[in-house]
Amino acid sequence: MSILFRGGAVATEIETKIADLLVIGDKITTIGVDLPVLDAKVVDCDGLILLPGGVEPHAHFSLPMFDTISSDNHFTGHRAAAFGGTTTVMDFTSQSPGDSLQQSIDLSRSKAAEMAAVDYSFHVNVTDFSDNIEREIPRLPSQGLTTLKVFTAYNGRLRISNEEISKVLHIATENGMLVMIHIEDGDEIDSLVERALSDGYTAPIWHARTRPAHGEALAGRRAIEIAESSKASLYIVHITTAGLLNQINSGRKRGVSVMSETCPQYLFFTEEDLLKPDGANWVCSPPLRTVDDNEALWQGLSDGSIQTVGTDHCPFFADGETAIEYDGQQLTIPGKELGKSDFTRIPNGLPSIEHRMSLLWTFGVSAGKLSVQRFVELTATNPARIFGLYPRKGTLLPGSDADIILWDPSRKHTIGVTSSHMRTDHELWEGFEVEGYPVQVYLRGCLLVDGDKWLGKAGFGQFLHRQTNAQVL
Repeated sequence: MSILFRGGAVATEIETKIADLLVIGDKITTIGVDLPVLDAKVVDCDGLILLPGGVEPHAHFSLPMFDTISSDNHFTGHRAAAFGGTTTVMDFTSQSPGDSLQQSIDLSRSKAAEMAAVDYSFHVNVTDFSDNIEREIPRLPSQGLTTLKVFTAYNGRLRISNEEISKVLHIATENGMLVMIHIEDGDEIDSLVERALSDGYTAPIWHARTRPAHGEALAGRRAIEIAESSKASLYIVHITTAGLLNQINSGRKRGVSVMSETCPQYLFFTEEDLLKPDGANWVCSPPLRTVDDNEALWQGLSDGSIQTVGTDHCPFFADGETAIEYDGQQLTIPGKELGKSDFTRIPNGLPSIEHRMSLLWTFGVSAGKLSVQRFVELTATNPARIFGLYPRKGTLLPGSDADIILWDPSRKHTIGVTSSHMRTDHELWEGFEVEGYPVQVYLRGCLLVDGDKWLGKAGFGQFLHRQTNAQVL
């Protein structure tokens, strides 16, 4: 089937221009003015912007945590992403102690294959390093898996030593792979948590107070120095502080290949939100920070010192003891109430994958903080480049997948739990009005979202084989 998108403003990371765009099958074939219709279906795009489908670099579906599991799976989370304009999503595998990486990969792929509603891939967590894992990593690129993730926090569970991180960086560099890293000071966190609990401090605010901002900056400096000595590339996930951003900028000025992402929650909310009666809903790791940090991160998005915006989407019910109706069924999943008497038992994570693009457009582009081209870079092109998907994904060019968002810059939408497609019982941005929203969403030339109608299906999403030696920005 051929589709001719007529007369819209075609936006890429380079420019925005009024043009026609022709799709044949699942690919974009031609972009130009007054293209002949031939036998194509014509879609009138007057007044609309054609954006490349968003590329989400960081999400967690069906992630086990404490005595529950994150509430979105690869269908519900993908569908919500699509309603927000995202057509490619990258999740993470979860290595169990003593297991091979392949075991976690096989489990993740089997869970996703039948449910995936948009195209997807995985980053591979390395949380139990050994000689066997060292030998296993070089085999991953042949499966299209080119990114690893390590942690400097969660001692005894996810964290590996600095020496092991250095080894992972060396192996990754030798094999054209990229290492992602979660930055916090695990030792200080453990000490502060022990002290807080012994003093009887159990409220949600202590989640933030036991994970201080200076720890993120110090741990970040150490990680950047390890990458520098290893001559390796490093991608720092979900940065939250001006201090860490300063360390990243300092490293980049020295020639270190370090890149970073931030998330919507770190642009809008602060530690003070954890003091609310429903403060547990704002518990995530790393925690929310200050207004000054919010502003520093917006500046980093504007000036190019932050490369991507992910969401770290990992929702948990606020009240897992009360059923909600979702997809016509009553549903309960244990959630934030698990930590009502102990902040260390609150599941860490927030729902946000549906709102990434509309929030960045409204409070970034419309507010004059971001250009349209910068918006496209942050939400689509840069993650596609960094993670080995460009130009198949992340742009509108002949030969690219026909992942196309018809974006109405004047369409208003009020965010609320009743209109959300995420499988959650609460909404952090409840009542926020955004202006700029998808009216249609196409994945590989197939219409998934038409206004408020869902036309996609579980299993339509394809696993993406990503390329090694991807671009360092």
